[in-house]
Amino acid sequence: MDLTGLLIFLLIGAVAGWIAGQIMKGGGFGLIGNIIVGIIGAVLGGFLFSVMGIAMGGIIGSIVTAVIGAVVLLFIVGLIKKG
Repeated sequence: MDLTGLLIFLLIGAVAGWIAGQIMKGGGFGLIGNIIVGIIGAVLGGFLFSVMGIAMGGIIGSIVTAVIGAVVLLFIVGLIKKG
């Protein structure tokens, strides 16, 4: 992965983490937290979409996949914290 690809990857993670934070808690987690939540969410979303047979392409598809995965991640973390 070249520098441009890495920057795009981190930007998608940051945007996805921020959006997921807005959806689930009403706030973000800071730049580093958003990136981490977004990257883990992208992996989780990619896994979930592949299991369901859904494919999304392009930057918008990547953001949507990462946001959905990050929302699922934050939902699961919220359940664990309550339990």
